[in-house]
Amino acid sequence: MGKKIVVLGAGYSGVLIAKKLTKKLKGTDVDITIIDKNPFHTMLTELHEVAAWRVDEDSIRIDLKKVFAGRKVNVVLDTIESTDYKKQVLQGKAGTYQYDYLVLATGSKPTYFGVEGAEEHAFPLWSYDDAVRLREHIMEMFRRASTAASIEEKKKLLTFYVIGSGFTGVEMIGELAELVPILCQKFQIEPSLVTMRNVDFADRVMPILPEKLSTKAENRLKKMNVELILKANVVGLTEDSISYNVNGSKQTASTNTVIWAAGTQGSDIANASADLGIAERSRGRIQTDKYLRSVKHSNVYIGGDNMFYIPEGETHPVPQMVENCEACAKTISGNIVSEIKGNESSMTEYKPKFHGMMVCIGGRYGVAYVGGHNNKVALPSFFAMLSKHFINMVYFFQVLGWNKVFSYTMNEFFTIRNRRSFVGGHFSNRSPSFLLVPLRVFLGVYWAFEGYKKIMTNWHLSPRLSGMFSGADAWWNSIVGGGGAVSAATSAATGAATGAATSAATSAATGAATSAATSAATSAVTAAATSAATGVDAISDATSAATGAAWDPVIMNIDFFGLFHFLFVSGGELAIRLTTLPTTWFMDTFVTSSDANQIFFQHIVAFSELFVGLLLIVGLFTTAAAAYSLALLGLFLTSTGLYMSSWWMIFSSIALMFGGGKAFALDYYLMPMLKSGWKKINIVKKWYVYND
Repeated sequence: MGKKIVVLGAGYSGVLIAKKLTKKLKGTDVDITIIDKNPFHTMLTELHEVAAWRVDEDSIRIDLKKVFAGRKVNVVLDTIESTDYKKQVLQGKAGTYQYDYLVLATGSKPTYFGVEGAEEHAFPLWSYDDAVRLREHIMEMFRRASTAASIEEKKKLLTFYVIGSGFTGVEMIGELAELVPILCQKFQIEPSLVTMRNVDFADRVMPILPEKLSTKAENRLKKMNVELILKANVVGLTEDSISYNVNGSKQTASTNTVIWAAGTQGSDIANASADLGIAERSRGRIQTDKYLRSVKHSNVYIGGDNMFYIPEGETHPVPQMVENCEACAKTISGNIVSEIKGNESSMTEYKPKFHGMMVCIGGRYGVAYVGGHNNKVALPSFFAMLSKHFINMVYFFQVLGWNKVFSYTMNEFFTIRNRRSFVGGHFSNRSPSFLLVPLRVFLGVYWAFEGYKKIMTNWHLSPRLSGMFSGADAWWNSIVGGGGAVSAATSAATGAATGAATSAATSAATGAATSAATSAATSAVTAAATSAATGVDAISDATSAATGAAWDPVIMNIDFFGLFHFLFVSGGELAIRLTTLPTTWFMDTFVTSSDANQIFFQHIVAFSELFVGLLLIVGLFTTAAAAYSLALLGLFLTSTGLYMSSWWMIFSSIALMFGGGKAFALDYYLMPMLKSGWKKINIVKKWYVYND
């Protein structure tokens, strides 16, 4: 029988440790179990967003069965009531669990510092249930205030206290301050009736940050009509009041809402684990050695908020923050694997390097102090919020891959309510999808016509790509290397004389060019000028240049050491071209290397255009069809160039990438069925390549 590893707690560190263990011990006879009282993992750092109605509650919970789908991890829903570290047994309400190695990562819970009535009457903010309950309570206060008869009753209902000015407290009061104007408008309440106060015994908010950043946070809160009551101690709470000492005097105020964010202590099971070695003055945190093992039981590892460890050279224990939870997961999982495999000499000491702290004050403003271990800098608000979201997505990618990253971006940017994002509502998904139907059908008809035209003219049966590319090269070179307006006019006149080169090159941009482009580029200038009876613009340009009116058709010409070459010109019409070393090599090596290759790729282009067009017309696999449309346009951009008459196709394809097939399309019926079946495939579940 193999070793048994039990991870107790599915918080930040517990989930990552279990995932890393199953990956590192793949193929070995090891039993890994993760136990939690909830069937989901909660994003504790995002609780304030749910409590203040910025995002839905589903955005902060992650189903554990989804996290460990396709992995050899037993997910157990139970509450552990007692532990016997000598017999290596956990006793839960639903069962008994034996272990060889235990990871204690049960997190922490609020501490009330003995304040009378706090535990009974305050609203904590430390769990999924706390956030949902507080959200409903805030809404109820505004609902009741809207119908209250007296001003005094309205003010009481609309007085909100947040106790604690650390990260949780500041983020909560900031979210609330952002929500208040929205609710005032919703319930037709005068904003002056609302009171928001942040109370703390410290002399500034977030004292862990540099004083300059604390001041920025304070100024932001004051701007949002938050009253800061610092150097104050809360002494008592009742159902409808709060009392605190400030400046040597006791003050009592009426309120129905006191939100407690004043500190944490170890979880119940951690506090009850004196056998593991609880550190003094640590609020239930357990002392560990340098390998993050309990100092009294070497087969018990301590992770996340439960650990009390002072790294070598430091004077303070590691902070109770997400980055510590993530960092310790690598050390703990690696050391357990080393022990199981008998490589104790390869065990690593925990030497974390924390990269900073980020605090959001509502969805639009934030402060951040980030950088190297001993070299941190403050970021402006925009970049502070950007870094916060980026760090969140890095974590989500580790936990639930694409699935969670997709839902996070949707919740934070694309379906955000009331513009409560640092990018405002600019990315918010508001346009009805059925308005894209005409665009989708029109783009589809255009592609289908181009493909049909090629097939009907036997474009795909004889080698033409080499001539088409040569003609396009001659046209572009005539503009860039021919000396400006005269060269451009000559090229245009040449095209007019042989069947309009500009028109031919335009067709080439959408894959419909013929050998006319080649003949246009190689015709004699004299003959072209003579026969250019319809080349009015070209002749006019040439005349203008000859009489001294300077005009340079080259708008932009960037050549980066031959690796890529970007051209933007106005040779008859606006045109762009991007040639790169890889694409040039591919064209020369594969596409035009033989007649057979040319015909093969001409088949691909012609039938691709027809096929993509039909898919877009009926709205089948619209996202993939729009992406392929972009790919085709990219092919033309890097070969013959794209002309202004075709640019609309780029932007149309982008617009149809997401949502183009949600109305009056076959995707409306097909995609829900496909998604349902897709999510049940083991490899898909394991790698999270789906979105809910």
